[in-house]
Amino acid sequence: MAGVKFPQKGLPAAELKSLLHDLKSNDMDWRNYRAFSMVFRAGEDVADIVMSALGEYVFENGLSPFAFPSLLRMETEVVAMTADLLNGGETAAGNMTSGGTESIMMAVKAARDYAREKKPEIKAPELVMLRSAHPAFNKAAHFLGLKTVIVPVSDASVVDLDVYRKAFSPNTVFAVGSAFSYPHGIIDPIGEMAAIASEKGVWFHVDSCVGGFILPFMEKLGHPIPPFDFRVPGVTSMSADVHKYGYVSKGASVVLYRDADLRKYQLFVYADWSGGVYATPCISGARPGGPVAASWAVMKFLGYEGYMRLAAEAMQATKILIEGVNKIPGIFIIGKPLATTFGVGSKSLNVYAIGDKMKQRGWHIDSQHLPPSLHFTVSPMHLKVVEPCLKDLREAVQEVSAMKPEDVSGDAAIYGMIGSMPDRSQAKEITTQ
Repeated sequence: MAGVKFPQKGLPAAELKSLLHDLKSNDMDWRNYRAFSMVFRAGEDVADIVMSALGEYVFENGLSPFAFPSLLRMETEVVAMTADLLNGGETAAGNMTSGGTESIMMAVKAARDYAREKKPEIKAPELVMLRSAHPAFNKAAHFLGLKTVIVPVSDASVVDLDVYRKAFSPNTVFAVGSAFSYPHGIIDPIGEMAAIASEKGVWFHVDSCVGGFILPFMEKLGHPIPPFDFRVPGVTSMSADVHKYGYVSKGASVVLYRDADLRKYQLFVYADWSGGVYATPCISGARPGGPVAASWAVMKFLGYEGYMRLAAEAMQATKILIEGVNKIPGIFIIGKPLATTFGVGSKSLNVYAIGDKMKQRGWHIDSQHLPPSLHFTVSPMHLKVVEPCLKDLREAVQEVSAMKPEDVSGDAAIYGMIGSMPDRSQAKEITTQ
């Protein structure tokens, strides 16, 4: 970065702390409950546990279980507790990772290496995914040398299973379904998709990075959640982020396999280094101890009862928001979300302009496209602000309803242009400038 030089002298602690505070002043303020993405909150009592665990393990490195056996124990227990939650039984195995992308990367790597051993005739492996699946799968395929085969979904984020079936080829080594998808909170038909993959002899992964730590509790609360986990025949692996509805600090996810024999394809071992045998389960070498300790501590602190309470509160807030959106003329909920994430679209209004109006009122709501929509991921703490949010949303929709197309400017105009481009390569070029 031009103009930035390594400092010759250090800054006084008080001055540095003030500078850090100033740097954060223009960041999204998630403490006022007005952000519907990026941060998952469960209250100050949980935050205190997280901070205590992070502070206890801020410098520890999970790379060496010999130096820090406590981290190995906590990771093992977090993985076991997550497997129990997702009905992995006694055979499921896995690891903690730095986040959903790394969990996905490891599952794709394991599937690729499994295919190399079991199906050596495949020279150009392929990955089948829905358009609504997370781009971490595109990223994993890019890094690991797989071709992505993208299956379209409807504007309601629903897949045609006949089209899905036809996407498989003799080169397919990996397929994925979401439970639930990030953009619109849709639970894909996991049972049917896994059955197709199993019929084709293909590794099937369930991406439950968002839903893994809330769907099991919603099911226990009586919500109509279809089976999505290891109870479903054909599910080979899963990913679930603890730093989402597990309510811990960023940098904590779990990747799981139906059995330990599958997990071995995730590992990397190099024995010919002068520093000793180098063995890692994930992409990273050094592994921060803080997120591992925080995950273990919060699971132990909340327990099943605590997570049930938080799931009930998040669903209550979601229900109020969805019912409120459905009463506002001109906007609608995309598809049929069953959980705590949903998208808001419109056939007649510029939803990006609505998002800008909400931003002016102090709300942080992400914009999405294909189709154009606004994203809501609801946490328990949003229960405190659902009514003012709906009030501001009604006013924002009314204001946009009165606008002319030429009145749209700023982020709404830019995002609207990108979202409407038929040539997606042009959209990529603009966003990488």
